[in-house]
Amino acid sequence: MTLVDVAEGARGDVDVVVVGGAGDAFSYAALNAAFRHLQRGARLIAMHRNLYWRTSEGFDLDTGAFLPGLERAARVEAEVTGKPAEAFYATALAHLGAVASETLMVGDDIETDVLAAQRFGITGVLVRTGKYLPETHRSATGTPDHVLDSFADLPALLGQ
Repeated sequence: MTLVDVAEGARGDVDVVVVGGAGDAFSYAALNAAFRHLQRGARLIAMHRNLYWRTSEGFDLDTGAFLPGLERAARVEAEVTGKPAEAFYATALAHLGAVASETLMVGDDIETDVLAAQRFGITGVLVRTGKYLPETHRSATGTPDHVLDSFADLPALLGQ
């Protein structure tokens, strides 16, 4: 069950609530319905912990901005299946047949893309595009292995 299903009034017992991207269906009513399902024993699965994302109108809040409140209120911890979970990186490497020490993660989110990958042994490359903000770069919990102005600069980094 996703928050969209919750918002549309899902019927019957709910075993799992899945929280993905925070789009238009992500509402107070949907959060409240999810909270009630969690109180009745449903598991909480989160696709990521991103705080915001860039849209055509600018930055919008993402599910990571709401997830900690839902976890605390329902006294549950979300199982994160995407970034920054180690399982996400392990699954991607296994699928690609790649080794962490020989892999690059290129992303515009310093915490959930770059530093999370680095904690897993992957080289982290931050790009100053997308949702990159200088202030989040300065206040980050670590330092990227490389910083590029654009994804177009990647071939030069790779020596190509």
